[in-house]
Amino acid sequence: MKVTIEREGQTLVAIVEDRIDGTNAGEFQKELEAVITAADRMMILDCEKLTYISSAGLRVVLLTARTLQRQNSKFAICSLTEEIGKVFQISGFDKVIPVFATRADVLEKFGS
Repeated sequence: MKVTIEREGQTLVAIVEDRIDGTNAGEFQKELEAVITAADRMMILDCEKLTYISSAGLRVVLLTARTLQRQNSKFAICSLTEEIGKVFQISGFDKVIPVFATRADVLEKFGS
């Protein structure tokens, strides 16, 4: 797993690559928690290069969404591959976290 962090104004973008599973979900959570600040108005999780996510990874996504919700910040996911998109649909995560085709779509909907 690799996480690359970018900032676009008050928007935090986390680009995640490879796999998130039980062996690295804790590390993934720590990396996200370390970069979220009170000034962040939105976080985008860009999953274009994500190849696998387990229930442990989904748990981290949900915890991150709740953290941002508590500070009145938006959270969205974008660029899901077909396989990862199915995982989000089956788990119902696409019903509780906004999912967009591209990062540009998120920014168009919520602003930057």
